Amino acid sequence: MNQTVQSVRGMNDVLPAEAEFWEFFEERVRLWAKAYGYRPIRLPIVEPTSLFKRAIGEVTDIVEKEMYSFEDSLNGEKLSLRPEGTAGCARAVLQHHLAAQRPQRLYYLGPMFRHERPQKGRYRQFNQIGVESFGFAGPDIDAEQILMSARLWDDLGLDGIELQINSLGQPEERARYRAELVDYFEKHADSLDEEAKRRLHTNPLRILDSKNPAMREMLSESPRLLDHLGAESVAHFEGVQQVLSDVGVAYTINPRLVRGLDYYNLTVFEWLTDRLGAQATVCAGGRYDGLVGQLGGKPMPACGFAIGVERLTALVQESDGVPTAPQTDVYLVYQGDAANAIAPRVAESLRDQGISVLFNCGGGSFKSQMKKADASGALYAVIIGDDEARDDEVTLKPLRDDGREPQKRVSIDGVADEIVKYFLDEDDFDGCL
Repeated sequence: MNQTVQSVRGMNDVLPAEAEFWEFFEERVRLWAKAYGYRPIRLPIVEPTSLFKRAIGEVTDIVEKEMYSFEDSLNGEKLSLRPEGTAGCARAVLQHHLAAQRPQRLYYLGPMFRHERPQKGRYRQFNQIGVESFGFAGPDIDAEQILMSARLWDDLGLDGIELQINSLGQPEERARYRAELVDYFEKHADSLDEEAKRRLHTNPLRILDSKNPAMREMLSESPRLLDHLGAESVAHFEGVQQVLSDVGVAYTINPRLVRGLDYYNLTVFEWLTDRLGAQATVCAGGRYDGLVGQLGGKPMPACGFAIGVERLTALVQESDGVPTAPQTDVYLVYQGDAANAIAPRVAESLRDQGISVLFNCGGGSFKSQMKKADASGALYAVIIGDDEARDDEVTLKPLRDDGREPQKRVSIDGVADEIVKYFLDEDDFDGCL
């Protein structure tokens, strides 16, 4: 018996109603990024596996357990679906010498891939907004990106998202802290769960990020990285805090906030919510000055953050006052030989004026077509019968009762102007205003 083919677990279809909302959301994101001078970059979904091993680290969960990696059967090249965007963006900046003349502010949107256990807000194919800067050394760019993310929450009408910040210092400071931390954990080995024991000598800082309540007390008494920072690292972190305080962005210093990726240093930050269950992080970022050098280039200051699109759109859709998905402006209803001859021309003339038109296909009576028009979500119907066609006119009919003028006959040449003048206001239609 034939079985229907299903999508891969954790890789979901985005159906039209939700996809329309995503388009609205992505357009907001593009305007938001442009307001801060960030330019778009489009990156490959497939990269050399070695890129992620060098950038992320071979003993991280991502590289060891989560990457979709394969060998190209045509040339034997080892490739991976990108698990995150920062490494690929840094590779592109280095490969194309983008930062040779001036610092770069870049952003991207697109799918990432990790083999994890699917759950709400976490999928095996998931989408991210990535924001990256290259060539800015001071704390002002760190603060700018935090302020930038705060503005996005405001633009989307979101509240209840809290900011946590920390500093990871520089690699040499972190190395000294790492040794002390390993020593502390070895003395409390009986309190470590199996995951912590596995990470003890490979990535001990990630133990600090454990959500295991049985380890909470032991972790609360562990050494703090902030106490191991040198003067320059402290000054950088204080610079970030000063800008946030000056602008009025509230934050909490979380000394246990760390990163599982090797390339981070100095400032790290996360925006958290309690409205998504266990998946509380909406946005995470920080500075990664060593990454470009790790990939073979000259050391270059860099900073960035990523936002999980599925998590953020879920928050937006749950909030009050969420904009609805874009509606079609006009549904075109027509019947009769004379009407059939001019209906396509009328539809195209409206589209020439920036008016979106759903053209009735498949025929049907006026009654059945009007039912389709009502169900389409269109704001207005343009109706053409043979009588209208002979007089070079159409009938305009509003499809919702909001006190606008009743239906009326207008000339074909003037229909677009009449729609703008009598039937559409600025909230409904942006195309020709």
